Amino acid sequence: MLSLIRNARLFAPADCGVRDLLIAERRVAHVGADLDALPSWCGCTTIDLQGRLVVPALVDAHVHVAGGGGEAGFGSRIRPPAPHVYRAAGTGTLVGLLGTDDTTRSTEELVAWTRELNAHGLTARCFTGGYHLPPRTLTGSVRGDLAWIDVIIGVGELAISDHRSSHPTVQEILRIASDAHVGGLMTGKAGVLHLHLGDGAAGLDPVRQAIRDGDLPARVFHPSHVNRRKALFEEALALAREGSTVDITAFPVHEGEDAWSAPDALLRYLDAEAPRERVTVSSDGGGCLPVFTPEGEVARYEVAAPAALLNALRDAVAAGIALADALPAFTVNPARLLRVTGKGTIGPGSAADLLVLNDDLSLHAAMYGGGWYDASGEPGIPSPETLR
Repeated sequence: MLSLIRNARLFAPADCGVRDLLIAERRVAHVGADLDALPSWCGCTTIDLQGRLVVPALVDAHVHVAGGGGEAGFGSRIRPPAPHVYRAAGTGTLVGLLGTDDTTRSTEELVAWTRELNAHGLTARCFTGGYHLPPRTLTGSVRGDLAWIDVIIGVGELAISDHRSSHPTVQEILRIASDAHVGGLMTGKAGVLHLHLGDGAAGLDPVRQAIRDGDLPARVFHPSHVNRRKALFEEALALAREGSTVDITAFPVHEGEDAWSAPDALLRYLDAEAPRERVTVSSDGGGCLPVFTPEGEVARYEVAAPAALLNALRDAVAAGIALADALPAFTVNPARLLRVTGKGTIGPGSAADLLVLNDDLSLHAAMYGGGWYDASGEPGIPSPETLR
């Protein structure tokens, strides 16, 4: 299957100007200016984007592909988002995980949902474990899961500094992180420990102690929700300078709340001149966003949407971040950390995963694995009429 894309305003994620792209066998075969037309017998589909923006498909490192929730009883269990929801959100690559409910939801179920998403044109991976210790595994061990289950690439989301966690000790965190690291070395996978950060006073201190007391490289630790408290975010800046990649969550932030929205957090991260390659943004899609009373009961909750990721990118640009500066946190940075080859960038040899965006950065069309989809996530090639 061949596609020739003409006149794309390409951010790969760096600003490359107007370029033509040749797509062949689910890969980008060539990028250049004014590529020659292919002979008709090649069966090539040619699409003139007339200067529309083209960026890499988003890479979401934190998604509840089997559904989330459950903190407010069985009626609060959240259904898994359908594949077209991710495609319509601009997400080409995603990593699924278990959250608070790693009891009625299992790693087996998570692997099945992950493989279903792969069968629907997306690139999906997952973590073994969940909030609690011992980790919920499929083979009986973290290293075994990484070694024998193709889609499992690390451990997560292990909860710390949260009343819903197992309150793991630093030594327990080190043991799980070590298993993730060694499993990654054995298999060439990411081997990261993806951490849920709650509102607890300890913040990132357990992670700092684990790095200080152990022999593991800081890159193994990938804490998420670091923008949920402003003081926690300052800790995250320091941790990124020590070598960890920190994950900002695109959750809603209400006026007066002690938190930074994802666009505000990313702007502050970049302004602080922290290492630009060590920040990611994720959606928490399909997960529950609960608000608790002082007694630990759920007062109310919202449901996180995969679309929050593309919305956060748009809002970050509206806040004054240049598109080329904002994009890496949504694309190449998580792809590099998670070792998902060929994702998060557009260039010769990369995966044919890209988004065609309107001027307001809303989704016009997308290509995942070389196949075209419309803005609703359904199969469809952009027509000349829609591109005018």
